[in-house]
Amino acid sequence: MTAYDVIVLAGGAAKRLGGADKPGLRVGGRALLDRVLSACADAAVTVVVGGRRATIRPVVWTREVPEGGGPLAALGAGLRLTTAERVLVLSADLPFLGRGTVDALLTAAGEPGREGALCTDPDGRDQPLVAAYRAEPLRRELALIATEHGSLAGLPLRLLTAELDLARIDAGPDASFDCDTWDDIAAARARIREHGAVLDEWITSVKNELGIDLDVDTALLLDLARDAAHGVARPAAPLTTFLVGYAAARASAGAGPDEAAAAVAEASRASAGAGPDEAAAAVAEAARKATDLALRWEAEAEASGGEAAGAGSSGGGTADGGAGGAGRDAGREGTGTP
Repeated sequence: MTAYDVIVLAGGAAKRLGGADKPGLRVGGRALLDRVLSACADAAVTVVVGGRRATIRPVVWTREVPEGGGPLAALGAGLRLTTAERVLVLSADLPFLGRGTVDALLTAAGEPGREGALCTDPDGRDQPLVAAYRAEPLRRELALIATEHGSLAGLPLRLLTAELDLARIDAGPDASFDCDTWDDIAAARARIREHGAVLDEWITSVKNELGIDLDVDTALLLDLARDAAHGVARPAAPLTTFLVGYAAARASAGAGPDEAAAAVAEASRASAGAGPDEAAAAVAEAARKATDLALRWEAEAEASGGEAAGAGSSGGGTADGGAGGAGRDAGREGTGTP
């Protein structure tokens, strides 16, 4: 895949969330911004337009001028810090954006004659903040718009997309699902707990929390846990899977990526080659992180229940809960709140 840069728009006033810190809201124990950053981890340069905060990986920070100037102003600010031929442009509130959608957008944007590609939602509406653009025509059109209107502040994104030859990608309902209201946050938190999805979401969240970048054969581990629980005793299941992961990590110490993929526990990987005390400390730290993540998942479920009960009431909310979310706003594009 040809190198690309990414611009994530993480400013906005989040008025429909009562002014809450939307990029920091957690879904599945992970901040919305971190979930988006995970989908484009191989970008050459990642620019986040918004207030500085802790993130899952290093990024370049900038702000639009004036602050609160809307998505076009934010896009212009971010674009000045990129150099790649293709630029992925994303909002920071996409909890289900996946690597497959990113690849599809970048591939379509690279087709001859195209100036970019964007996702369409299930109703056929364009999503210009789930898109990939060729940098040269993007710079050209932003410059023309700024010249015509005096600046990019307060202008709708459709002024940009109407002038570009863009491919449309139907990435399904999840890729373009964004969180504008507390109802959206509650729906996203509920969706990751749906049957058939919760285990994958949990494993992904744990890997991100512990900094693990490898494929986990969940079926194999679940079979092992089942056999240990039935053949020995129930507590043998988690303890046995941990010991297998520890042994795999020690065996893969110093090996290449393929061999290292056999390591299933960050604690044991971090402690490979260390003494017993260091290994025990790494195990304890990883266990603490995983426990904290589990508690955040539990808190999300409780908060979502409170949001549903309080729907329609007045007032805003906090970064991990809240009520008063209005219905989903289909006219989000051009409001200036990414």
